Amino acid sequence: MRSEKEMTELILEVAKNDERIRAVIMNGSRANPNAPKDIFQDYDIVYIVTDVAPFKNNQDFLEQFGKLMILQRPNDMNDTPHDDSNPYAFLMQFADGNRIDLTLFPVAKLSELGEDSQSILLLDKDNIIKPFPPASDKDYLPRPPTAKTFADCCNEFWWVSTYVAKGLWREEITYAKEMQDQYVRPQLMKMLEWYIGIRTDFAKNPGKSGKYFKQYLGPDLWDMLMATYADADYEKTWDALEKMCELFRLVAKAVAEHFKFHYATDEDENVTAHLDRVRRLPKNAKEIY
Repeated sequence: MRSEKEMTELILEVAKNDERIRAVIMNGSRANPNAPKDIFQDYDIVYIVTDVAPFKNNQDFLEQFGKLMILQRPNDMNDTPHDDSNPYAFLMQFADGNRIDLTLFPVAKLSELGEDSQSILLLDKDNIIKPFPPASDKDYLPRPPTAKTFADCCNEFWWVSTYVAKGLWREEITYAKEMQDQYVRPQLMKMLEWYIGIRTDFAKNPGKSGKYFKQYLGPDLWDMLMATYADADYEKTWDALEKMCELFRLVAKAVAEHFKFHYATDEDENVTAHLDRVRRLPKNAKEIY
């Protein structure tokens, strides 16, 4: 596996030797001084180019980066043809384990290049890019909720929990799992981010998909969170749902108290009682109540 030094030198060498590439920016975790370093970190690279089309239409230049395991071109994965005046990406997983996510960004649209605190300017042949401040993860820190976003999160959590219960009673495990993980869990994760925020003065990055939660939740809450993940067993999925409710209630009340928000105890109690009833409901039931 090529080292970080080797990969960075290669990325810069390709750019220096190609007149069509005018600047190089590194984004992502490798630009974040606070991100843990490991062998799976990819290289999020932006090449500022004179024209996107020649790279897109002749991809031989990719061979310079090494032997590919698999390549993805996300801009081509829809029914609408890519407009060559817009950025274009190559996601490259190499046979040696390294990965580069390369975005070609046209010089003509440089004014539309968004700011990202996790950015390092590696090369600028024409001095066309204003110097970046020192890289940090400030753009990825959780933001305090408003009273409305807090209330909406609580309402969505309790509302969709009833869908999970319905799916479990019907023995529709794939439906129940999708409702639990795609709709209920995001609200729990959002509330946990806010909870971590009030404990860290919103100065710590919880990571994408909560990947750094373990550092900030403490062992008891972390164990509760782990108990919300179950296999395809119905009883275990019921247990996981109940643990989600318990954990959500605990952290939501703490967030509400911190910000002096109203916590809708009636929604919580009503739905919790409903979930318990549905779990005990016989399979031949003709009515819920």
